[in-house]
Amino acid sequence: MIRAITLKDIAAVQQIAKISWNDTYKDIIPDDIQQLFLDKAYSNTMLAKRIEKTIFLLVEYEDEPVGFANFTYVDEDGDAELTAIYVLPDFQQIGLGKKMLLAGLNEMPKGRQLFVYVESENNGARIFYERFGFECLEEFDEYFEGHPLSTAKYVYLLNN
Repeated sequence: MIRAITLKDIAAVQQIAKISWNDTYKDIIPDDIQQLFLDKAYSNTMLAKRIEKTIFLLVEYEDEPVGFANFTYVDEDGDAELTAIYVLPDFQQIGLGKKMLLAGLNEMPKGRQLFVYVESENNGARIFYERFGFECLEEFDEYFEGHPLSTAKYVYLLNN
């Protein structure tokens, strides 16, 4: 089942984020940088703001929370961003990510394009987005919490 996240789900979201991040980025981003990011982006205060101001969805498998997706609302230009999509490692490859992505897209009927930024070495995510129909626009170098990374910017055209 996919549903909107509530304040009662914050602890589950934090747990899913930590496990997923540690699994996905173990050989890409140092542990201390991961923890620094998780502490900021998934603090109780930040999650409460995201619940209030964004499309924030939880996926449950057999009544247990196993993943989430977070989207901005469509702006005046028709653009939105997928800011996060994570599924616990044991529940990947069974279609839950695709279901969350489709549920998020349902929330933006007047959108023009959906952007997502992916760490360039995150091959699993890149394959997921490309299979769904996202197109890589560019790759660029940046600093993530002081750590150098390469990032790929993808776009998905809505309402086509």
